[in-house]
Amino acid sequence: MKWFLHGSDINKNKMGSDELVIPQISEVVKHFPDAVFVPDNVVPAFISGLKVQVFNGLPSSKVRKSGQLYHYMIRGMFDLYCTQEPSSTKKLESLRKNGFFQVVETGWCKFDPFFEETRAFQKKSNKLIFFASTFSHRFSRAKVLCEKISEMIEKHDFHWYTTLHPKIDSTVIKLFKSIDSPKVKLVDSTELSEAFMRSSLMLCDTFSIIYEFLTLKKPVVTFQTETNAPPLINVENIEDLESTILTTLDNLEINKSEIEKNIAVFHPYADGKSSERTIDAVESMLSGNNLSKKNKPKNILRNYRLRRDLNYWKI
Repeated sequence: MKWFLHGSDINKNKMGSDELVIPQISEVVKHFPDAVFVPDNVVPAFISGLKVQVFNGLPSSKVRKSGQLYHYMIRGMFDLYCTQEPSSTKKLESLRKNGFFQVVETGWCKFDPFFEETRAFQKKSNKLIFFASTFSHRFSRAKVLCEKISEMIEKHDFHWYTTLHPKIDSTVIKLFKSIDSPKVKLVDSTELSEAFMRSSLMLCDTFSIIYEFLTLKKPVVTFQTETNAPPLINVENIEDLESTILTTLDNLEINKSEIEKNIAVFHPYADGKSSERTIDAVESMLSGNNLSKKNKPKNILRNYRLRRDLNYWKI
């Protein structure tokens, strides 16, 4: 598999030694790929091959001002959506009225190594908290929570992992980097597996990473979240946050039945074979099975913007 990376937020140094990065969009076009796997919700039409949406997170409650969920924005650019669980499958199938794309439930590829590591990891800590925050000004509570977290770091003997969305405001990153304590470690958002395994609970705001953590059947305390679902322990007043965390640390089985019910809904696949199912779905379409009856929209304006952003004007 070969990769094309675009965007200033992408760190190419995170690629593995066996992963080939194609530097120019013109080279991507020359490769005539059979399939293009995209975690984003746009893809250039001028690249050949089946356009496959594999998502960059689990469904969340983030909505546009219009009320539309970001996770289900159909831009008319994909042939196949590989979904993670029954509810997103059902939702996307309900949006197939025009019939130009197909939906196959595969599970989320990102979780495959995660489940393998979970089974292999044995070391546990009952006093380690994982904090994560999203980047959106509307949803992020990182700036508000930084002072409170600093207080708890100094006051209590438990340790912290912290991770911040790559797109979060740089001033917030500086705030967390300024916490000078051996009890806190800032973790890159691409290297979360071990932090997940070691942590006893998560503290978060409104971020799809919540559901990734819940698959370990550990409690999540949220602060002023938009995703106030039964598995979560939500706190509205910052004065109540510390006592809620301490209570949860003393009872890590709290909400476990609700968490298990939720996992069965948002990601029932724990076999580590989601990538295999995704490849099978793509190969089936490439073989002429499960093809859409209609062509995708021309998307003239979106494709023009992609050509402009990628500086590719050949026809």
